[in-house]
Amino acid sequence: MNYIELTKRQEKIIEIVRNHGPITGEEIAQMLNLSRAALRPDLAILTMAGLLGARPRVGYYYTGREPRDVIAGVLGNIRVQEVQSRPIVVREDVTVYDAIVTMFIEDVGTIFVVSEGGFLEGLASRKDMLKASMGGKDINKLPVGVVMTRMPNIIVTYPDESVLRAAEKLIHHQVDSLPVVEPAPQEGAEKYRVVGRFTKTNITRLFVSLAGK
Repeated sequence: MNYIELTKRQEKIIEIVRNHGPITGEEIAQMLNLSRAALRPDLAILTMAGLLGARPRVGYYYTGREPRDVIAGVLGNIRVQEVQSRPIVVREDVTVYDAIVTMFIEDVGTIFVVSEGGFLEGLASRKDMLKASMGGKDINKLPVGVVMTRMPNIIVTYPDESVLRAAEKLIHHQVDSLPVVEPAPQEGAEKYRVVGRFTKTNITRLFVSLAGK
């Protein structure tokens, strides 16, 4: 099923049901000059998508939902862990130069800085790397821990969070990537273990996948 676009026939069916519902499948078929069998797949798609409702011995009725509501519903039911990518991590004492090399080799815009055990300590973006490179310091000696953004000033997402909610975080905070973390309580502090990364590329791939391309 294509979650983003409806066919012209499906749009016409919705219009008929909106204006004349509740209405039987046979009556819809007659109005479109089609057989009931030819119409059955479209009615099944629209019903499963929640755009139309159906009651026995009553017929089809318009639910009030729009195609954009279907998209929101789909994204709200997909978890981050289903689309996340492998996290690219370094330790805090890695030099800025080596961090930049890692970013280019892995083709990522953000790297996550972790402590022993994979606990999130910070992150560094391309902008952070650029500022460090232009700051007049020797990036072959400057630790990435000096230029990174530290916890708790990092926006995170979780494996069981919805893709829709995670995407809203990306947009609201104007960032390209979120660390996917699992809470791991430690003595004296709440720690987060990095288990993935969620990016705008993940969302784009998801849309293409949902569109059946």
